[in-house]
Amino acid sequence: MTSATTVTLVGQAIVLIAELSGPILIGTLVVGLVISLFQAVTSIQEFTLTFLPKLLVVALILALSGHWMITEITDYTTQLFSLIPKLISG
Repeated sequence: MTSATTVTLVGQAIVLIAELSGPILIGTLVVGLVISLFQAVTSIQEFTLTFLPKLLVVALILALSGHWMITEITDYTTQLFSLIPKLISG
């Protein structure tokens, strides 16, 4: 296995991680921002107020896109396992 192959595989893994974590991170970011604005406007300084809405958003995103995420991870893993003989032989 050459260093170029290693860099390619690591690059693909990083892109896959970004694709899969992106919807969850963006969803929680938006909910956190909205709740922070609400807290600033109403002067409510409750730190636990953001926990439940963020938890619900993560659950909703996983429910809606979980199948796609599992398919992407499975496809990438299958691709890696199929490359093992080629990578070992050089």
